[in-house]
Amino acid sequence: MPTISLVTGASRGLGRNTAIAIARHGGDVIVTYRSGAAAARDVVAEIEALGRKAVALELDVTAVSSFPDFVAKVRSALTNHWGAETFDHLVNNAGQGEMAAFAETTEQQFDALFDTHVKGPFFLTQTLLPLLADKGRIINFSSGLTRVSFPGFSAYAAAKGAVEVLTVYMAKEFGGRGITANVVAPGAIETDFLGGAVRDMPDLNKQFAQMTALGRVGLPDDIGPMVASLLDSDNRWVTAQRIEVSGGQTI
Repeated sequence: MPTISLVTGASRGLGRNTAIAIARHGGDVIVTYRSGAAAARDVVAEIEALGRKAVALELDVTAVSSFPDFVAKVRSALTNHWGAETFDHLVNNAGQGEMAAFAETTEQQFDALFDTHVKGPFFLTQTLLPLLADKGRIINFSSGLTRVSFPGFSAYAAAKGAVEVLTVYMAKEFGGRGITANVVAPGAIETDFLGGAVRDMPDLNKQFAQMTALGRVGLPDDIGPMVASLLDSDNRWVTAQRIEVSGGQTI
């Protein structure tokens, strides 16, 4: 039976690429989106064109009070689409970016980043635990900015640092069920993150490319397939690890 992965924020960017890569590896996918319903339907259609099953569910990872209802929808989707009671992989990808100097960062920006990247994944994972299969996998997205600093990302990087610590605790506490938990930390990637800054601003793109051993910034196709391979059974003994996928950024 194919695995079933739940990927948050999968209507665009790295989440979209990850969901499609999982399908190419033979898995089925529950795609979540916050507002891009049409884009999420396109992802489902692309997955189905690969011969895999998929369903799209709305989810705002900052709305913790909505998680019980979301879990009920996941349970219903598992029953109706797969005849299953559990899913195998949880990929906490949904995110947002804020670029502001430390001295200019507002409380609202700080709270939005921690709600999205820390509080949301913490309580979403907690709420989904009864539906996550034993020997399942959790992958949390972090950033290369937890290892190296770049002006304007203090709050964002601090939130991602919390994700990395949280992942180690997940690995420890869920290990008794055979569940692994790992961090994937991309470097600079050409997506619509920060309004597509790395993708659409040649000077910024060049700056990051010059910092990278492989001489360019990353593409979504550099990340999604790596996540899909980490979910493969061959990596069952990998847990509590931070795996940077940056092409050798700032080494």
